[in-house]
Amino acid sequence: MADKKAKNRVPIYLNIAELNHGQSSKRIKEVVEKDATGIIQKNGKPLAVVIPYARYKDLYEKGEDI
Repeated sequence: MADKKAKNRVPIYLNIAELNHGQSSKRIKEVVEKDATGIIQKNGKPLAVVIPYARYKDLYEKGEDI
């Protein structure tokens, strides 16, 4: 069953260009502090997903297919 908190999380969209121009630390910190999902995009198309390590660890320990 899905976590109710997960339904309320708003993803943070991260443009790969801003990450390449020195903003990666700031933007990843934002994802972690908000316990959000970061969606890395290039030209408006999703490339990858970033989640806080604590959430990853929790999912892994529950046996979720990540």
